[in-house]
Amino acid sequence: MIDLERDGDVWVLRMRAGENRFSMDVLDRLNSALDHVEAADGPRALVTTGDDKFYSNGLDLDWLASAPDRAGEYLAAVYGLLGRMLGFPALTVAAVNGHAFGAGALLAAAHDVAVMREDRGYWCMPEADLGLPLSAQFLSVLTAKLPARAVQQAVMTGRRFGGPEAVAAGIVHESAAADQVLPTAVTIAAGLAAKDRRTVSEHKRLLYGEVIAGLSDG
Repeated sequence: MIDLERDGDVWVLRMRAGENRFSMDVLDRLNSALDHVEAADGPRALVTTGDDKFYSNGLDLDWLASAPDRAGEYLAAVYGLLGRMLGFPALTVAAVNGHAFGAGALLAAAHDVAVMREDRGYWCMPEADLGLPLSAQFLSVLTAKLPARAVQQAVMTGRRFGGPEAVAAGIVHESAAADQVLPTAVTIAAGLAAKDRRTVSEHKRLLYGEVIAGLSDG
């Protein structure tokens, strides 16, 4: 479901659970993997990716419908994951191999760098079409990371951005052929792995501290 392996100074976290929706079990496994990377010695950077045609389709609404009494706990766990990625004490790169929708799109945005497949797959915030208004916490991730025009277009229209469109909008940094998304992300991450951890952490606190605090309070 969640695989973690080391490639030199780069840790590669692969989500392999179909659409990679965030059930509580998936969230627990993701956090356990992040614990492992955070505790590692020496230079390090983190790459996350999905499997087949999905990076992540975000919230597991079926799971949430089965446990409505845990909605508050569930959302707090999702917020916590996003906050953790924003403030992660190493440089992070999202290898967006396929669809990234809703909270999955937010997870990709929360990384320091994002590389997206150029020929298939969409980055999308579909809430305007689903009748599910964004929470202030979710919106804060977008406004912290993306250009204002891209945020406005994404949340108001639910536009589906392909790789080249996402680059042009400032949502992701690069697009690449399907078989080059992960290698490109790993190469970028390897070039960032030696950055000083304390400085990286402090800069992330300065950039995103208020957003992270709001996600923690959520």
